[in-house]
Amino acid sequence: MNEKTYLTKEGYENLKSELERLLTKERKAISERIKIAKEHGDLSENSEYSDAKEQQSFVEGRIIELEHIIKSAEIIEDSHNGCEAVNLGCTVHLSTSATDLKYKIVGSVEANPEKGLISNESPIGKALLGKKEGDEVEVSVPAGVTKYKIKKIN
Repeated sequence: MNEKTYLTKEGYENLKSELERLLTKERKAISERIKIAKEHGDLSENSEYSDAKEQQSFVEGRIIELEHIIKSAEIIEDSHNGCEAVNLGCTVHLSTSATDLKYKIVGSVEANPEKGLISNESPIGKALLGKKEGDEVEVSVPAGVTKYKIKKIN
């Protein structure tokens, strides 16, 4: 399966930096912790050794995950004033009966609604894709159905 992972340029660079840090600094630090813990003798009752091995397992898993994401990455181009319809990379200005919102549509790996980044796979993201300024969309979310009006896309 050769599924693409959509990332902004910034998100791609952040993941590459995290991978580099894990490969160089974290691996080395964990290796040193394991070495020191082994010197304390009986490994069956050595919590330092167990903790270090657990952390090593987590880091190695994250390295594999990051390598897969980076390998399958497709960079989303920022669409500065080039969005006629909502798509990946677009920033969408919305209004509801209660508030105004602004979201950037990104891939699921980078989604962080608290920072205004929503996934193209989320209920809101899916509902907005392909829509144009002035369109209204209804989105079913756990809290119920919310109506959004697209005020601006950039």
